[in-house]
Amino acid sequence: MDILYLLVPLSVFAMLGILGVFAWALHGGQFDDLEGVAAQILEAGDRPLDAHQVAGDPTREES
Repeated sequence: MDILYLLVPLSVFAMLGILGVFAWALHGGQFDDLEGVAAQILEAGDRPLDAHQVAGDPTREES
C-alpha cells in the first residue's frame, strides 16, 4: 500500500509530461497538414539515385 504514494505521483507527472509534449507538437505545427503530405508522397516521381546512395546499397549488383 505504501508503494501507491510513489506510483500515483509518478503517473501524474508522466501524464503531464506526455500532455506537454503533445501540446508542444500541436503548437509547433506538427499536425497541420496530414493529407497534403500523404498526397505528396504518392505524387512524387522517381528520382535517380545519388552516387552515395548507389554505393551504400548492398542489394545492387555491381557490373
